[in-house]
Amino acid sequence: MANRFVQKLSGLVDLTARDIVALEAATARPRNYAARKDLIREGDETGAMLVVLEGWLCRYKILPNGTRQIMAFLMPGDACDLHIKLLAEMDHSIQAVAPARVATVSRTEMQTMMQDHPNIARGMYTAQLVDEGIMRAWIVSMGRRSSVERVAHLICELYLRARTIGLTDDGDFALPLSQIVLADALGMTPVHINRVLKELRLAGAMALSRGSVTIIDAGKLVAIAGFDENYLHRRLRQMT
Repeated sequence: MANRFVQKLSGLVDLTARDIVALEAATARPRNYAARKDLIREGDETGAMLVVLEGWLCRYKILPNGTRQIMAFLMPGDACDLHIKLLAEMDHSIQAVAPARVATVSRTEMQTMMQDHPNIARGMYTAQLVDEGIMRAWIVSMGRRSSVERVAHLICELYLRARTIGLTDDGDFALPLSQIVLADALGMTPVHINRVLKELRLAGAMALSRGSVTIIDAGKLVAIAGFDENYLHRRLRQMT
């Protein structure tokens, strides 16, 4: 089975055979996590870097009134918290939203690998820049995009992220996110999410079925979202 971490970094920088061997060795001992299992909770001591090999994770915070805000989705190939050990404790939680296989790489191991492999270091820093671009796009969505634009924009983003690691099939891709999870990510209610998804389906742009998305008309979905892929890195091609 392909190592999605290697695939993702290969899409950002040119890796040598030696680089690939090092990455595969660093992620060779993953653990399995069930859906809705927290890998780390807010307030915990910070630990190793997490690398998602299969499944999906999310970053989230619980508000005082008990509601949840999801701040990021982590897909196969994503790594998170490269420099988290610099902080005293976690300021958010990370949870599996679907069954996941996740490798942990210690800070020492990661630093050594990046010192010995400049291509890996460049790939990791580029990946961090992409993550920051995604965060900015989410902030814009929450602040200025309409509900329909917000949903369409997220689907465009997730589709392109899935495609770059080989997880799409002719406009279809697995999306193991319930409407409740989407609502928590987009600052909407599940009822509102349901109405928006119906609107996008009736518009002939996309259709969401249990566990997967079909992009019916990529051009129409991009136009509705006002989507510009530049924040995901220039190597990604347009959806249309």
